[in-house]
Amino acid sequence: MLPRKRLLTVVVFALSLTAHGSAQNAPGGPGAIPTWTAGSKDAVGTATATQSHVWFTLEGGILTEVYYPRLDTANLRTLEFAVSDGKATWAESKDMRHSLERVNSDALLYRQTSSDPGGKFKIEKTYVGDPQRDAVLIDVMFTAPAGYELYVLADPSLKNSGYGDTGFTQDGALVTQKEDVACALMSAPGFSEASSGFVGKSDGYTDLLLHHKLTWKYERAEKGNVFQAAKLGGAGRYTVALGFGADAAAAVDAAKKSLGRKFAEVTSEYVAGWKEYGKGLRRVDARYENEFQLAAMVLKAHEDKTYRGAMIASMTIPWGFAAKSDTAGVGGYHLVWARDLYEVATGLMAAGDRAAADRALTYLYTVQQKPDGGFPQNSWLDGRAYWPALQMDEQSYPMILAWQLGRTDAETWTKHVRPEAEFVMSHGPVTQQERWEEIGGYSPSTIAAEIAGLVCASDIARKNGATEDAERYMKTADDWAAHIESWMVTTTGHLGNGPGEPGYYIRIDNNADPNDGFKLDVRNGGGVWDERDVVDAGFLEFVRLGIRPANDPIIRHSVRLWTARFAWRRRMGRRFTGTVMTGMGRRILGGHGRGKESDGSGRFLRGSAASMKLPRGTTRRRI
Repeated sequence: MLPRKRLLTVVVFALSLTAHGSAQNAPGGPGAIPTWTAGSKDAVGTATATQSHVWFTLEGGILTEVYYPRLDTANLRTLEFAVSDGKATWAESKDMRHSLERVNSDALLYRQTSSDPGGKFKIEKTYVGDPQRDAVLIDVMFTAPAGYELYVLADPSLKNSGYGDTGFTQDGALVTQKEDVACALMSAPGFSEASSGFVGKSDGYTDLLLHHKLTWKYERAEKGNVFQAAKLGGAGRYTVALGFGADAAAAVDAAKKSLGRKFAEVTSEYVAGWKEYGKGLRRVDARYENEFQLAAMVLKAHEDKTYRGAMIASMTIPWGFAAKSDTAGVGGYHLVWARDLYEVATGLMAAGDRAAADRALTYLYTVQQKPDGGFPQNSWLDGRAYWPALQMDEQSYPMILAWQLGRTDAETWTKHVRPEAEFVMSHGPVTQQERWEEIGGYSPSTIAAEIAGLVCASDIARKNGATEDAERYMKTADDWAAHIESWMVTTTGHLGNGPGEPGYYIRIDNNADPNDGFKLDVRNGGGVWDERDVVDAGFLEFVRLGIRPANDPIIRHSVRLWTARFAWRRRMGRRFTGTVMTGMGRRILGGHGRGKESDGSGRFLRGSAASMKLPRGTTRRRI
């Protein structure tokens, strides 16, 4: 229920509204400044069918960002449910307990359950994307005593922004429209009451908190931060549809047609699509089959259906609850990084989906690659650059992927690989930014990619009769490889350079002298440190890419030091994602990552260590 302090805040504006809220147009526009939601998603989903251009995310017991018609365009902030008994109001995201279960192991099919702390009522919601059209269907089961009513609350944010939306009622649907995108919210049975207002001013949630029922029945909210609410009814089963289209009529049509099908029928088709995809994956030990298949499906879900092969980094906006959405310029993580795309593509290739990796390379070379052979730091799906920094690992991964896929034909070599290799030759080995996108210099993970990329380009050049180019690339790769230790291994550091120890890799070196104690500002509130005290696991790329053996003494010593240092940081309560002394990590408390988002540090640590253990043959686990 709403805290007393919040009620006092909203009641002030409520007194200025019409006595019964019967005005046709909602007052208070444009409403409060909009934001996004937390990046710590619990689940994602989409149909495998390419004619369905809708993706959804789940977090904190509710439906969060929904993307349409492309994976770089969010059109909904949240959709949740509220319950009122006429005396009090409970909203899912604020007042209820939540649980999440995966309903079918063959698909991205999930059920969220929300309940009040007293156990009086329960809301069970199962989500699917309609494989035949641009719509999300939600099966809702509401269990409650007589007198408890269920409401649906929607916070649309069309075209990557919460401002500029217009909400209204049309053909039994709550519709929101902005330019050439519209969404329509409908239910079966239909809504008995509905309203469109402005967030924090005339929205249905505020109305419910004040009156415990919908008393503000606004038919239209013009160009602002729109919030929509509707009454479903008492205990029972409901089907809710969220349809999308180029205009209101198309969005309503999509919602109506999805509602016209039985939820079980849509679910069966949704599951069948994912089950068919799973048949093409490699077979693994039964003990790991569920996790393996889930990982592959989540990666697959991040591929766009318009720009095939474009796989975004994540369906999230990091620290979204603090990220304003008052303009459409926030790309969050729903952009394409060549580095992330390479990692997703090679992951899918290892899982058995070689076709996805092939599409990824085609996208990189035909959409993202620039005329000078380089690649943007990241981009929208259509290739428009978002951030401007130069990250040299991203300039190298595509030609590694080309070699891994055997794409060594003359056109690929002439138009794409050669320009890319020449770009790396002229700009490397120093990078403006390393993989954490914060600082520049001599980076182990970056230089590993550059060396491997030039080796792959050399082989592709040789296959195309370009012997001189092949020799130039290989000579440069050998030269950079010969300087790895002198550029990035400190022998005077404070973390583990005792008698007889071989030195260790630092995260990054500013000037090819890893022993000079340069004061490194790691940015994002991470502080200024002696560069010899800043380490991460990026050096393991030398092992993964075959540049240094897993049993190399410096590699082994760096692993021992880094894992011990990392474990100490976690015991001391400073939690980071993948690196020590960086502001990048999603912290539990304070700093840039302020809020409830947690990290994946334990999983990252195990994955990083595995990249060394597997080449050494020190693990018996098989996939």
